[in-house]
Amino acid sequence: MSFSLYIAKRYLRSKSTNNAINFITYIAIIGVILGSASLFIVLSGFAGLKDFTLQFTSQVDPDLKAETAIGKSFILTDDEINKLNNLKDIAYYSKVVKERVFLASGDKNTLAVIKGVDEHFQNVVTIDSTLDHGNWLEQKSNQLVIGWGISNSLSLGVLDFTKPITVYVPKPGKGDIENPNEAFNKIALLPSGIYSINEELDGKYVFCSMKLAQQFLGLKNNEITNLEIKLKPSADENIVRKELISILGKSIKIKNRAQLNDSLYKMLQSENLFIYLFCTLVVILTLFCLAGAIVMIIIDKRDNLKTLYNIGVTQASIRTIFFTQGIIITLFGLLIGLGIAIGIILLQQHFSFLMITPTMPYPVLFEWQNIGIVVMTIIILGLISSWIASGTVNKKLFS
Repeated sequence: MSFSLYIAKRYLRSKSTNNAINFITYIAIIGVILGSASLFIVLSGFAGLKDFTLQFTSQVDPDLKAETAIGKSFILTDDEINKLNNLKDIAYYSKVVKERVFLASGDKNTLAVIKGVDEHFQNVVTIDSTLDHGNWLEQKSNQLVIGWGISNSLSLGVLDFTKPITVYVPKPGKGDIENPNEAFNKIALLPSGIYSINEELDGKYVFCSMKLAQQFLGLKNNEITNLEIKLKPSADENIVRKELISILGKSIKIKNRAQLNDSLYKMLQSENLFIYLFCTLVVILTLFCLAGAIVMIIIDKRDNLKTLYNIGVTQASIRTIFFTQGIIITLFGLLIGLGIAIGIILLQQHFSFLMITPTMPYPVLFEWQNIGIVVMTIIILGLISSWIASGTVNKKLFS
């Protein structure tokens, strides 16, 4: 054991005759404990909220989505389908036709995005698991699955044969429109199910069979707007991207779930950074107590330090004593604080003490990377605080 470490531990274990010094030291230790615990709890809480928010995207967005960079649709040939079927990293893929449409029922109307999907769509995303009422659509039918937002806007029920939904889409073509009644393709569809995800998505998408959407939109049998893909757990996304481009051509853009929700991911990352910086500022203010405690201990031990200096201990070694003392307090508070915080997070995950609603616990997520962030933050700030405080040891102290 080094001399500086030995003296630092002795100073920590021994109580000062000045109760104010002891009180300030205890406050510094408690501050490091609370700072470490609060930083980890806040990061875990935000990670839980982030995961809770992003889980909705997995219900409507695939792992990968292929769409044309030119125009709205592209042709998927039989040869390309055979090559896609031979890709070992793809679990499922679904052909999709998508377009903005106008919905009307009775005297009410709204805008939406219609997605014509094939029979594999339910294997690519878990949209059918969000059905609150009714059933998922049948492929050879005039059925439509809608969200609660659209259902409320049109005052619709499920399988209400007296209130079909009329879907309108502008006819493709050029030139002036002479007869407004001939400007739109329209079809009457019957809602078979109502899904519930969140307010935004519930009022955005309606689903029908792909063949029906192709006929309604005037597309060919092999013409689609998107190819939505579910990868196998062991798949390498970059390799699959290259394989898809080699099959479908360079005019096809491949996007993953993060790219499909680019603005949402950027917002969450910005919020995460802001929360971390805010909590770090609180920790910095807390660690000022540590620096103040070390300075007060230096003043309290002034006579002892003169003795050490006179028997040959260098000024640098005396500074190292108090620098080491600050590191010990930091590590002790960090370990205790992290232990408390991890316990709180695990208890919340298993027993749900804190509830948002009577049926929904506050989401928290235990992540090892958050432990690394807390450890690095506290140690770095503790090193800086200890170095600044130990720097107050100078030759005037020994005179």
